[in-house]
Amino acid sequence: MTCSCTSGSNGVSMDTGDVLASLGVEGATAAAHALSLPAEAYGNDTQLEVMWAMKAYNHAEVYFNLISAVDPKFLKLTKSDDQIYTKFREAFPDFSIQVLDPELLKSAEAKETWRPFCNQFDGIVEDFNYGTLLRIDCQKDYTEINTIFATRIQFYAIEIARNREGYNEFVHNAGSKAKQQKEDQS
Repeated sequence: MTCSCTSGSNGVSMDTGDVLASLGVEGATAAAHALSLPAEAYGNDTQLEVMWAMKAYNHAEVYFNLISAVDPKFLKLTKSDDQIYTKFREAFPDFSIQVLDPELLKSAEAKETWRPFCNQFDGIVEDFNYGTLLRIDCQKDYTEINTIFATRIQFYAIEIARNREGYNEFVHNAGSKAKQQKEDQS
């Protein structure tokens, strides 16, 4: 995977590796610190948007590689996985996680439904309200059309459920098959 991040109305496009290399150690440290500050500390800073997009993309890439390599039913994403899963299924017993309906995450009504669920993890799950990327169709990779923005706790709730309920097996099996084919060709 390569990341070509586009930011704001400027249409700034850059490769993750190029940006990180251009920052250097001090710049990367400053960027990490900047990304840890609350959103209220910033206006519409294009460079910050690019750094956030790179961080979110890197998180998504690591997660996808993880479920491709490790059987998802054995993954533990946080120390609170059991609690997150239980509370998610209590609050959203019929929520379809295989292919998400973005309106059930993004509409004004959905946000009101999700807010109490999310806020109960304040102080329990680190960075629970940070923005992250979430796959719409769990059988597909992160692409522009298969990715939506969600809070970190929504990501955890949905991906923990996908792992436990077997929906991420498709990605794992495809990853295992590709690895085996590569080994057979060597």
